Amino acid sequence: MTTKAVAVEAARTDWAPYAAFLGSCAIWGSTFLAIRIGNEAVPPLWAATLRLVIAAAILSVVARLTRASFPRGASLRDIALFGFLQFGVNFGLLYWGENAGVPSGITAVVYATVPLSTALFAAALGLERLDLVKLGIVAVGIAGVVVIFAGQLGVGVSPLGLAAVLGSSTMASLSSVFLKRAQSGSPFMSNAIGSAIGAPVCFLAALVLGETIALPRTVEGWAPILYLTLAGSLGAYVLFSWLLTRWSATNASLIGVVIPVIALILGAIIRDERPAPLSFVGAAIVIVSVILSLRRMSH
Repeated sequence: MTTKAVAVEAARTDWAPYAAFLGSCAIWGSTFLAIRIGNEAVPPLWAATLRLVIAAAILSVVARLTRASFPRGASLRDIALFGFLQFGVNFGLLYWGENAGVPSGITAVVYATVPLSTALFAAALGLERLDLVKLGIVAVGIAGVVVIFAGQLGVGVSPLGLAAVLGSSTMASLSSVFLKRAQSGSPFMSNAIGSAIGAPVCFLAALVLGETIALPRTVEGWAPILYLTLAGSLGAYVLFSWLLTRWSATNASLIGVVIPVIALILGAIIRDERPAPLSFVGAAIVIVSVILSLRRMSH
């Protein structure tokens, strides 16, 4: 291979993760709003179940067509944990939390804590190092979330809904660390397995909550589910899973910093959502803490 060819290949390798990062940001910035819209037509946990069943089927076919190998041993265990936490627990809490009245923009802002909690989980599992300065930055980020909670409680947002959203973001963080540790060779296979594991968890939750189990009969019912399946499960999650093979879990999770900006704008434009002013103060604290965390990690 010539020197020029090597340089071209290196340039492609360098830019590909950034493209995956930006693609995930663009998609996930809209999915919080899509979930909130979909909850108006289809019960939340049942909608999550349908999304995961469709995604698992399509991803399984793609994995087979790409001749992806089925994981074994510790890798399969970690992918199973990823699926249970990300698509089972996280989706359940997220869909229910938004259905409880938490605005999509504020939901995305709470997800800005994901890089902070990911850093803690990655350090706890021995995948990354964490120093005392970063722990202080994490504490600042948590303080920002407290401010967001205070602001939203002032405008009548359900405290249980906010707690569910925070819990979902924490589960998303932990699941990404497990996926990183799994070192899966195929993002299609890992997400197919994960979706297949998450679907029955969401279905069981739908039954426990007494949701109506019936296929949607309107475009308004199917449109958000299909968008979340194609753009979210087959798009953003596949991109993110691939990104974890190139970047550390904490670096990849910084997608959470960009998402709130997109979600707040879309929520204000499309849904006329008006978060409490104090929530923007909390959002600024969270985002600044995440940026400081990234800068600290890069040194």
